[in-house]
Amino acid sequence: MGRYVARRLLQMIPVFIGSTLLIFLMVNVMGDPIAGLCGERACDPATAAQLKREFGLDKPLWQQYATYMGHLFTGDFGTAFNGQKVTELMGTAFPVTIRLTIVAILFEIVVGVTLGVLTGMRRGRPVDTGVLVATLVVISVPTFVTGLLLQLLLGIKWQWISPSVRYGSYDELIVPGLVLASVSLAYVTRLTRTSIAENKRADYVRTAIAKGLPRRRVVIRHLLRNSLIPVVTFIGADIGALMGGAIVTERIFNIHGVGFQLYQGIVRQNTQTVVGFVTVLVLVFLVANLLVDLLYAVLDPRIRYA
Repeated sequence: MGRYVARRLLQMIPVFIGSTLLIFLMVNVMGDPIAGLCGERACDPATAAQLKREFGLDKPLWQQYATYMGHLFTGDFGTAFNGQKVTELMGTAFPVTIRLTIVAILFEIVVGVTLGVLTGMRRGRPVDTGVLVATLVVISVPTFVTGLLLQLLLGIKWQWISPSVRYGSYDELIVPGLVLASVSLAYVTRLTRTSIAENKRADYVRTAIAKGLPRRRVVIRHLLRNSLIPVVTFIGADIGALMGGAIVTERIFNIHGVGFQLYQGIVRQNTQTVVGFVTVLVLVFLVANLLVDLLYAVLDPRIRYA
C-alpha cells in the first residue's frame, strides 16, 4: 500500500504541472487583462506599460509561468489586480464553498444512495418507475432553472428561507446545497439502483440468504458494500466538480465562494485570481481521486495494491 501511494503521488506531479500549464495558457489567451483593468476607457501607453511591468505581464509567457510556479511552491498565489492577495480571497471563499460542497455531498450520499437501494431492491415496481421518472426530470432541468424556481417559491413567495445567503452557515446552505447536488443526486440514485439490481443476482448474495442471514444484514453488509464501488468513484470525482461548478448556484443565492470569485476573475480578466483558484481545484481533484482509489480496498477486501 505504501509503495502504491508513493507511486501515485509521484504520478500526480506531472499531471499537476501539465494541468496548471494548460490553465495558465488558456487564461492568458482570454484577452488583455490590462484593458479590463482600465475599464471602458483605454489606458494610455505609458500607464499600460507600467501596469504590465508591475504585474510581470511584459515578460514572455513561459517566464511568467515559471515565475508563477516558483512563487506557488512558497505559498504565494499572486496578487489580484485590485491589490488584494489571492490567498486572502481564498481564505474567505473556500470555507463557504467547502461547507456548500459538504451539504451537497451529504444529499448525494443520504438521499441518492437510499433511493438507489430502495429502487434496486424493487426493480420494475411502481416505486422504481416513479423514482426513475423523477431523476430523469431532475437531470433534464438545468441547474439555474431549479435554483431560480426554489428561490422564488421558498424564498420570495413562501418566505421559508432567505432568498440570498448572508453568512454562509450550514442552515443557510441547505437549499443551495440541494440545488448544487440535484443533478449529481439523480445520477447517484440511478447508479446505485443499477449496481444493486445487478449484484442482487450474484452468487454471494444467494449464499448469504441460503445461510439464513437477516435480510438487513445481507443488504448492508454484503450487497451494498460491493455495490458502492462505482458510486464512490462518481462521488469522488464529483467533489472537485461541485466546488468548481458552483458558479451558477453561488450567483443565484449570492454566495461569495469559489464560484463567485472565479466568475469575477473571468469577467474582469483577472488572471492571477482565476489561475490561483483553479490550481487549488486541480489539487482537490487529484487528492480526491487518490482517496477514492484507496477506499476501494476498504469496500472490497479482494482489491490489493502492489
